[in-house]
Amino acid sequence: MEKPIFYLVDVFAEERFTGNQLSVFRNISKLTDAEMQKIAKEMNYSETTFILSDDKKEGGYNVRIFTPETEVPFAGHPTLGTAFVIQQEIIKQPVKKIVLNLKAGKIPVSFNYIGEKPINLWMQQLHPKFGKKLDIQIISKILNLDTQEINSFFPIQEVSTGLPVIIVPLETLVAVKKAKIEKAKYFELIKNLDAKTILIFCPETYKDTHDLNVRFFADVYGIPEDPATGSANGCLAAYLVKHRYFGTNQINLKVEQGYEIGRPSLLLLRAEENDQKISVHVGGKVEMIAKGEFL
Repeated sequence: MEKPIFYLVDVFAEERFTGNQLSVFRNISKLTDAEMQKIAKEMNYSETTFILSDDKKEGGYNVRIFTPETEVPFAGHPTLGTAFVIQQEIIKQPVKKIVLNLKAGKIPVSFNYIGEKPINLWMQQLHPKFGKKLDIQIISKILNLDTQEINSFFPIQEVSTGLPVIIVPLETLVAVKKAKIEKAKYFELIKNLDAKTILIFCPETYKDTHDLNVRFFADVYGIPEDPATGSANGCLAAYLVKHRYFGTNQINLKVEQGYEIGRPSLLLLRAEENDQKISVHVGGKVEMIAKGEFL
């Protein structure tokens, strides 16, 4: 069997080798689900993606996404990183849009260029769904925070644009930095929820040019903290518009993530509500790091 080709890319990185790294595999038609899962565990990135074929199927490219622990139906930085690899290594010429056929559905990714070099990629996420609102007392204990460090004007809520997440609004950057997951309480909470991960955010930032600071916790997937999370930030974008966090029905934001773990990232969020429907786009930079054969 021909050895699988794989690529390493930086997604959402503010500087080289920060952001969220991703491994993307091709030539995997003979691999079983168990073999793909084993490779994802061996690579040990937050997610590893597998392009099932270099040929389009039903208008898009069939792609599967695995964390080191399990397959997931959708994730943000794997979607952008994989679309970048398809454009650079399979199509090999500028294109306006690529569609990925994921388990969650069809996700279109659009490209912005300077000349023939992709600068920012944007994905249009699925229409958001809003779930349970959660108790501030319970969440504060899970995050090891005082209740007054959580912004009680806005709800703590499950939101999904393909992968559900618990959104928690905090008051200050001090609270964001202080937060620490109490694992026993966290795992007890998520037993009865669709959402298994937690995103916290606040309007104070490390850089004046940014609009929000974010941290994301996904212990259930073997990821204590993720440096850049497109799917969860898409949920955040929908949440911000739904609850008029900035007082308007549309946003265009720069969001920093990963600063607390030394991997500064920058995500771009656009969202708008019209006729009670919210459209969500998440964008950012992708850069090729390496290419090789998996032995």
